[in-house]
Amino acid sequence: MAAVLRQKTEAERLAIAFRMWSFARDITARQVRSDCPDLPESEVKRIVAGRLSHGAC
Repeated sequence: MAAVLRQKTEAERLAIAFRMWSFARDITARQVRSDCPDLPESEVKRIVAGRLSHGAC
């Protein structure tokens, strides 16, 4: 995998990283919504941001 990534341009590697981040954000948000379906979306976003930034909440 490292050899494949070395062949990518900086823009391609950044795009891959962004898609990975987006995937992690979406999966985390789905889990929070599943665990606490009554939370308002603003609270879901706050919890997701906390989990992705420092692993808490």
